Amino acid sequence: MRAALLLAACALACSGVARAQDHSAHGHGTMHEQAGPTARQSAPPLPPTDHAADAYYDPAEMAKARAALRHEAGGMGASKLMIDRLEWRPSSGRDGYAWEAEGWAGGDLDRFAFKSRGEGAIGGRLDALELQGGWSHALDPWFNLRAGIRQDIRPQPQRTYAVIAIEGLAPYWFEVEGELFLSHKGEVSARVEVNYDQRITQSLILQPAAEVNLAAQQVEDLALGSGITSVELGLRLRYEIVREFAPYVGLHWERKLGGTARLARAHGEDVGGVRAVAGIRMWF
Repeated sequence: MRAALLLAACALACSGVARAQDHSAHGHGTMHEQAGPTARQSAPPLPPTDHAADAYYDPAEMAKARAALRHEAGGMGASKLMIDRLEWRPSSGRDGYAWEAEGWAGGDLDRFAFKSRGEGAIGGRLDALELQGGWSHALDPWFNLRAGIRQDIRPQPQRTYAVIAIEGLAPYWFEVEGELFLSHKGEVSARVEVNYDQRITQSLILQPAAEVNLAAQQVEDLALGSGITSVELGLRLRYEIVREFAPYVGLHWERKLGGTARLARAHGEDVGGVRAVAGIRMWF
């Protein structure tokens, strides 16, 4: 008798559990049944228009601040100046110097961007001076499209170029930049740069870098041959005293190639070599 009562109790309990777990008639509806109809309501059609800050600050001033965050440049305005290289290049002859700097001013999506680079001999002539300026637009979080003007003041004769470029951060954290130039005389050239920051410690960074220059045609008055005109490779070790200021030392190798090397030899110029370098990298 007692065994029969136990079997009956187990049967009732099992049937109750089965009914409680049977959701087939509702799909995922058991949760909705418990939550009630409120859980099935759609989201508000518009974001809320009441702001907690308006209870403590002047609503008109807060409206101006929110409008500034939504302006068409994609965010609040900002600017940056990066002096990527400012270096001394000792030599058995006359020591040299070189610099590369760039900056921008604007918003997250659209900016005015500018660049400067050059090199020369200390106490001697300025061998190269290039200035660029134009519009930069963010294509995505990683790459920018840049269009503008490049002016070469040195070497002579001067050239003015239209510039179109893509620059950004490639997979595996390589910084890449490709630039295409069209001069006011119809000459087409290009430049590709790649560099990579390998952190040894939080403050010590080793940076390999490469640059390749190309020309679509021979340009006699600039001593440029067609094809790959020059290659530059560098390896610099910098120490970030703070993020904004880092001295560095390294090696820089450059070589003129093909028709450009032949024209350089014809003018009695070196076609390349390797130099030790020392300099600083800083940004504001």
